[in-house]
Amino acid sequence: MFAAVDLGSNSFRLHIGRHDGEVMRIVKSARDPVRLGAGLDSKGNLTAAAMESALASLTRFNAILSSYPLNAVRVVATNTMRIAKNAAVFLPAAEAAIGYPIEIISGEEEGRLIYMGVASALPSASERRLVLDIGGGSTELILGKGPEIEQVESFSIGTVPQTMSFFPDGHIGAMAFDAAVLSARSRFEDAAPTYTSERWSAAYGSSGTIRAIADAISKNGLGDGALSLKSMEALKRRLIQFGHAGKIDLIGMKADRATSMAGGLAILIAVMQELGIKSMKPVDAGLRMGVLWDLQLRATKRDRREQSVHDFRQRFHADEARAHRVAQTANAMFALLKPAEDHYDKLLNWAALLHEIGLAVSHSGYHKHAAYMIENADLPGFTTREQRAMSSLVLAQKGSLRKVGDALHEGDFARAVLALRLAVMFLHARIDIETEEVRLKMKSRIELELRKEWVSAHPTLAYWMEKEKEAWDEVGIDFSIRLHG
Repeated sequence: MFAAVDLGSNSFRLHIGRHDGEVMRIVKSARDPVRLGAGLDSKGNLTAAAMESALASLTRFNAILSSYPLNAVRVVATNTMRIAKNAAVFLPAAEAAIGYPIEIISGEEEGRLIYMGVASALPSASERRLVLDIGGGSTELILGKGPEIEQVESFSIGTVPQTMSFFPDGHIGAMAFDAAVLSARSRFEDAAPTYTSERWSAAYGSSGTIRAIADAISKNGLGDGALSLKSMEALKRRLIQFGHAGKIDLIGMKADRATSMAGGLAILIAVMQELGIKSMKPVDAGLRMGVLWDLQLRATKRDRREQSVHDFRQRFHADEARAHRVAQTANAMFALLKPAEDHYDKLLNWAALLHEIGLAVSHSGYHKHAAYMIENADLPGFTTREQRAMSSLVLAQKGSLRKVGDALHEGDFARAVLALRLAVMFLHARIDIETEEVRLKMKSRIELELRKEWVSAHPTLAYWMEKEKEAWDEVGIDFSIRLHG
């Protein structure tokens, strides 16, 4: 049993699913219309009221999660948490309220998870499809074939800012609506050639906004009853007739949905006009279902982050043998250090596999180039926090440790840094390490014991060890080396 929590810009949502053979069955759902995106002040900070509302929702979700025997939980935050300037300040309180780490995912990762969720709900394994998701703070377009993703793009336009900009205080006018559609079209015009109808045979809308629009059209007999441009123009006219969000009276339309209906409809019309989409099908699956399936894949050892690392290393032609050698040694050294938790196990392994990709830029300072590339790359399956941690490890693989000095206060991070530095050092000195011949401890100080003959057989080792001792001494950590045998 798995749980997926989506901290969106418009709503916070929760799914608890049970994997049953080939199906993920939803056993519990919850939704709070927090409208976090509307809680950003003029400086881009979350207001105290917005944070208070969010924490109340997260506390409620915590109670729900606690009542189920869950194998894994993943909490993802999207656009508003990506752009809020005080997100880092709010995050600790939010994680305490929900009781789990919160991952602020990139727009591209959001799109991939959305597509995974949609693909799991559609039967055709070979269908070429376009998936559109209009969220509170961003809109994702994804091209794929069956379960495979071919193109994903995130646009920083969503129902909350669009509604606030063009329909302030709930007023809905004809000129404002036309301006909202035109503004939205401008966001997609450069991308339109990538998503032409020649590349897909069916278009799907996955978000709650699109499903709400589809319901409003079908239940109120608007247009042709389908999710088509003709029907959307009819819904647009009806909203203009109402004149205000508070006066919207449509069968099946919830009050909290009505508030953002005009902004969402303007974006949907704009995308369909710009991309030449005549009609699409709403699908009741998306981000949360994608997160559930991603957790299931990880549980069955099919972690797509492994493929991301493999593809990224190959893209920059990093030496495979050297990468695996460093990873194997780093993993062994880290085990000797007896980390308090297993948080860095995989991150260290992946960082080691990518430690030399910066050579594609320059031999000088390659670790700095690699660190920048890892932190800023689009790596499917990884969160921003995971990429930042791997970037820090790779940055710290050689040279001065002052560049990561503050982070060394975290014991397991410091152990992972030490393990990677030793692995890189042994690689450069051309030493094949036998773990049973090394003694390594790190508490208040670092204690390393090596075989004597390694120094005589590998002349540069003494030099590397002295440089290593200096690096740790520089950040106030004593490093002692003993030779035995």
